[in-house]
Amino acid sequence: MHAKILIIGACGQIGTELTKKLRSQYGKDAVIASDVRKGSPEFVNSGPFEVVNALDFNQVETVIEKYQIEDVYLMAALLSATAEKNPAFAWDLNMNSLFHVLNLAKAGKIKKIFWPSSIAVFGPTTPKDDTPQYTVMEPSTVYGISKQSGERWCEYYHNIFGVDVRSIRYPGLISWSTPPGGGTTDYAVDIYYKALSDKKYECFLSENTELPMMYMDDAIRATMSIMEAPKESIKIRSSYNLAGISFTPKEIAAEIKKHIPDFSISYEPDFRQKIADSWPSSIDDSYARKDWGWKHEFDLESMTKDMLEHLSK
Repeated sequence: MHAKILIIGACGQIGTELTKKLRSQYGKDAVIASDVRKGSPEFVNSGPFEVVNALDFNQVETVIEKYQIEDVYLMAALLSATAEKNPAFAWDLNMNSLFHVLNLAKAGKIKKIFWPSSIAVFGPTTPKDDTPQYTVMEPSTVYGISKQSGERWCEYYHNIFGVDVRSIRYPGLISWSTPPGGGTTDYAVDIYYKALSDKKYECFLSENTELPMMYMDDAIRATMSIMEAPKESIKIRSSYNLAGISFTPKEIAAEIKKHIPDFSISYEPDFRQKIADSWPSSIDDSYARKDWGWKHEFDLESMTKDMLEHLSK
């Protein structure tokens, strides 16, 4: 029997895919999905599901005790573009949900935590190309500020209280099975939908904005790999850099045109351009590769083929 797993924020873009994959690996009854509200009936009925508000300590503690949870994946968060519209709530959700889980681990109620960070921890003063693991971090968004603070707290709880918390800095994530969730890199998901439905797309970033991205299959694999790694392999307790592919809107459009020749793209940069400009264009993730054997599988070509095939169905 594998340890019982709780996913908080299971109905979100990553949570949905992670729940499916963990259930297929460990059995549906070993993985408890939870969110502040119910998702699709198909998802809610695919295994144990609980309505849990990540901001309510008692609700989180109750579900952990009810199912004798050992591993928690805390996926609840307000993403970059959405967070800019509601900074106070973004800070509250992104920080206090983490404190609840860290404190439950400190009290010995759970054994292992996964908490996602993001490339948003970097800022305009960070080296943009091959951004190193250890570098200047001066995030300029609410999301980035909350993620950077969270990294420091994860490290603190590990060093002071021995909490086994593990984290990766996700780049922009691209998935065919869940719609975009309010992030700045979401254009790279939306563009595939619009390419198939409208044969054209108006991009909210400029054509040469290069950002680090990753196909969701790779991101889920990375998430499960770091949690499965032996404790002694995890040398970094703030958050690991993670890289897949870097590309621009112009490059992704060119790749789509190979499959849909009459596809066209136009550019109308909005407030998200400023967020994107503050982020790296490529990431050095050599520590993740060395410490726990990380390797990405998808490039722009194989990802585009897979996205269009699935979305066409």
